[in-house]
Amino acid sequence: MKKNALLLMLGVFILFGCNQPQKEEINIENEKDAIKLVLEKYASANENQDMGLIEDIWCPSERIVSFGTVSGEKMIGWAEIKTAVQNQFDAFSNTFISYNDQIIEVNKTGNTAWFSEIINYNFILDGKAHSYEGLRYTGVLVKKEGKWLLVQTHMSVPEKP
Repeated sequence: MKKNALLLMLGVFILFGCNQPQKEEINIENEKDAIKLVLEKYASANENQDMGLIEDIWCPSERIVSFGTVSGEKMIGWAEIKTAVQNQFDAFSNTFISYNDQIIEVNKTGNTAWFSEIINYNFILDGKAHSYEGLRYTGVLVKKEGKWLLVQTHMSVPEKP
């Protein structure tokens, strides 16, 4: 009787053990490619003044943060960031952004990522061409419902030699 009970228990463990859902393996390189695409779309959205695409890239939360290049330029929450982006769109024209030295990292669970890149930012403001080379741009993204979204950015201007 004891033997039958042990065999029954073993059978139950095997049956339920084999039916456990497998954790989905995260392909970090695929996630990095997806994030690179988000960052490319973000540059394009800024160049084309596409607020719809900007809204699609930022997490619509009041807990997100973006630091700009001007001292004290700290925007908290999607409403402040959206207003700052719209003000930039209203003032700038003919924007062109290029980047290099891009680094993207993803955590092992595949739900948080961070990046850094060097940006060259060119635009027309009040009829005058402006060019900023070597801007340092960093940020954090989270993956929500299968989609990578910006939750924090910071842009700084390097000191001139």
